Amino acid sequence: MTMKQCLVLTAVIYGLAPIQTTALTTQGAHHQGYLERARSVVQARVDLVDPNDLEKGSHSHIAACLAADQHLEWASARLIRFLENPRGDMFWMFPMTSIAYLGKDKLSEEAHAALRHAWKTYVPLRGDTENHWAMYYGSLFLMAEYWPDLPGSEWYNGKSSEENLEEAREYLIWWMDITTSMGQGEYDCTHYIGEYLIPMLHLAAWAEDPEMRLRGEMMVDWILSDFAIDSLNGLYVGAHARTDDRQVLETWYGLSTFFAWLYFGNTPEPPPSWGIFTAVAAEYYHLPEVLYKIATDRSQPYLSRELKRTRERWRFTEERFKRVYKTTYVTEDYAVGSDQGGLLQPIQQHSWDVTWAVDDPRGVHNTMFSINPYWSTKEMQMYFSEYPDFMPPAVTNQGKPTYMAEDTFLGGSDYEQVFQDLDTIVALYHMSEEANHKHIHGFFSKDLTRLEEDDSGWIFAQGGNTYLAYFPMAAYEWRPLENGGKRLYSPHAKNGTIIQAASAAEFKSWDAFRQAMRALPLEISMDAQPRVWMKTLRGNEVFFEYDGIPMVNGKQVDYAAWPLFESPFMEAAPGSRKLTLRHGDMERVLDFDHVERIDRVIPRDENEFNVNDIRP
Repeated sequence: MTMKQCLVLTAVIYGLAPIQTTALTTQGAHHQGYLERARSVVQARVDLVDPNDLEKGSHSHIAACLAADQHLEWASARLIRFLENPRGDMFWMFPMTSIAYLGKDKLSEEAHAALRHAWKTYVPLRGDTENHWAMYYGSLFLMAEYWPDLPGSEWYNGKSSEENLEEAREYLIWWMDITTSMGQGEYDCTHYIGEYLIPMLHLAAWAEDPEMRLRGEMMVDWILSDFAIDSLNGLYVGAHARTDDRQVLETWYGLSTFFAWLYFGNTPEPPPSWGIFTAVAAEYYHLPEVLYKIATDRSQPYLSRELKRTRERWRFTEERFKRVYKTTYVTEDYAVGSDQGGLLQPIQQHSWDVTWAVDDPRGVHNTMFSINPYWSTKEMQMYFSEYPDFMPPAVTNQGKPTYMAEDTFLGGSDYEQVFQDLDTIVALYHMSEEANHKHIHGFFSKDLTRLEEDDSGWIFAQGGNTYLAYFPMAAYEWRPLENGGKRLYSPHAKNGTIIQAASAAEFKSWDAFRQAMRALPLEISMDAQPRVWMKTLRGNEVFFEYDGIPMVNGKQVDYAAWPLFESPFMEAAPGSRKLTLRHGDMERVLDFDHVERIDRVIPRDENEFNVNDIRP
């Protein structure tokens, strides 16, 4: 056995023990590239500042100037102006926290006094969502450490520094424990990933408590890993608890993609949005090489399964949290991802899609999916505690304008059920008489290079190097989209969509792909419930009936045994609070039970990368 095989690195506790092994080093070229990109973002924001103009500049400009050690007099003066009218609640708290720590030795006495006064007199709302509480309590913890030993009379909530510190600590540890045991509630969000990543990075950067600092570092690893495994060339793929009207179609345009660019450098740079508050604290986080490899290696296809949970549900259910079963299949040409459908999140859920790789994703709609547009007071009452009568229309005035629209491409549905087998999706719909919209529609992108309707019932399409076969289970018509492309509109209460993806390189020609799909056995029924029996392109027999348990090759899917994470790169069991990251001979274990991070080099005989080459 070689020295390399014998090498086992001890846990890196509290960030005090540096990792020296070349294979595991976090100080390599990829880490340096991340730091350089972060500095470029900060400097770009600084360059927008006119130091002679105190009327312009946001909290992000102030933070950037403090991080870059430039325009410091302007930063202090502008902060004083900015604090004359605090607003934004928890979205105000984390920028002010970063400014406080970045400016600890750089802000003027007057600016420090204005900051202290604001935290005494401005009352930020705690909010009602998981991301709100992460920002609120992450910020409160750090500011209670920043100003220790103050009585309740000096804080906006009447609690002392010690009381605020303990309340914040209690919630943050509870949230970390439930996230690492049964998954996030607002899981895999394309924008709200930032509202978790930023407060955790700030803990990693500035917490004086060594355990909380390490917890922050480990949660940054966890969140980035959760994103990395479900990404293709930096684009977040598959199911999301929350996304938005633009990014659900233009998958590149969003905060998650900014993080892919910042940390992994594998996509063009999008606007940073809140991401500036990760860039200003970038030097406090060391990018693990194993995480970088997981995010960027698509040399072999792989299947990933994940367990998540819904947000807290207050009505119409006996389960506070419902389990969410995610599946993602990723190749170098495309990714297919899904959850099981249903009302898993209010307002902005996205249950499934196919995403194909493109050379430049900017402005490109490289995705395909179908949905039943859905809205209801039931959904509002299930997840929110406000009065139900005004909730649906109120939501449309709170940054979710398409919530009630019949042509929206965003949102979950109480009438949708989804099953995925590798790169095959079956989505079934059965709308009741109470449904506001009794139709489904499929998204067909302006960027498809082929689109052909076949006498067999299949619709064949191509995006990039990906062949797509879409089978609508009920009659439909085409409707044009303003942004280009088409909407497949099917006004039938019993309905369904089947999609099969494949790489163009698997077939001798386009005609060969179409012939292969036509030859697959397929039986559908719309009698009592929508039902599908088919043989997939990968040779598996799939049977799926609405309100039934899916079957593959005659065996029911065992949802009770669903892993927290399972793929060639990531492994975690439900309830374990432990995640193992692995790539090649590199391994990192995030153990929240013992609050330790363990890195080691894996001996070759323990590290046979094998995805069973699941393509036939």
